[in-house]
Amino acid sequence: MLPASRATIPSKQRGEPWFEDGNVIVLTEDTASDVTVAFKVHRGVLARHSEVFQSMFELPPPTAEDVEVADGCQVVRMYDRPTELSALIRALYDGASFQHQSIQDFYYIAGILRLATKYFIAHLRRQAIRHLLDTWPHTLQGHDRFIDRAMKSPLVGDLTYPYVHPLHVLNLARETHVNIVVPSALYFLSLYQLPDILRADHPKLQVEHPSRPSSQLSARDLQDYTLMYQHRIDVILDFIRQNCCERATTKGCSGQPGLCQKAFYRLGSRLSRSWVVRTGPLTYTVQVIDELAEDPNVCTQCRRTFKRDVLALREKIWAELPGIIGLPSWKELEKMDMS
Repeated sequence: MLPASRATIPSKQRGEPWFEDGNVIVLTEDTASDVTVAFKVHRGVLARHSEVFQSMFELPPPTAEDVEVADGCQVVRMYDRPTELSALIRALYDGASFQHQSIQDFYYIAGILRLATKYFIAHLRRQAIRHLLDTWPHTLQGHDRFIDRAMKSPLVGDLTYPYVHPLHVLNLARETHVNIVVPSALYFLSLYQLPDILRADHPKLQVEHPSRPSSQLSARDLQDYTLMYQHRIDVILDFIRQNCCERATTKGCSGQPGLCQKAFYRLGSRLSRSWVVRTGPLTYTVQVIDELAEDPNVCTQCRRTFKRDVLALREKIWAELPGIIGLPSWKELEKMDMS
């Protein structure tokens, strides 16, 4: 405990923000790093945004002997990571600055989301979730934008877009109870082989930062990963068999008798030999549409019907993702996390 009202916070322990006209000092002690940082702020600003802070400041004032004071202000001790608490306080004053230019931006949002959840700051939590959804989508259109960005974005610090590993996204979502991010994070995680995940030696899992989520796959998520992994493979095999190999000629086919059907069979046979385990069906099916468009043996009507059926299948695959791991529909998840 700081000794008396004449006590002063050393300059090396003063964090950002530090307002000279502030009326409360928030002092955080990071037990993991043994670092203590203080922030001089305005209790009204913190109380306005957080019910927890409001309750903290509304407690009956203790006797003079019990008050911890420094720089003429009451000291409130907390136990959060200094970088995360600094980011949270600055966001309450100036608004959050969410970006997605590097892995450091993910760590920033991780810290904001953690503390906004912990201190019941609803608007910041929703903003953080919305930003996560820009990258880790809850819509099929968002998935397609994700893939397009991944194909076009340059390396940043030798890391490919989206710069963060889906395991870190999944563990952050679990830690902060954000279910709407879980299906897409698990879908992309299922593109990785389990031994690679368990080794946790991917470069995106090795970047050091105080806000880095766990790099370990929990027992619960091991089960969900397995379900998603198997589902992804089943979807691809069913697509090859039902939509290609066994596909019947479309009504109104304008090709020579049996020619289109033979072309679909050849397509399915070729796909069955060339697909690899690390294949995402949502991207794969679009690539097959493009491949079929170059086959001169398929008539326009059969090609058009195939594209329509495959696009409908993609919608179905996306709609089913939450249910594969026992979650409610995307619409329900959005209501749960965003309302």
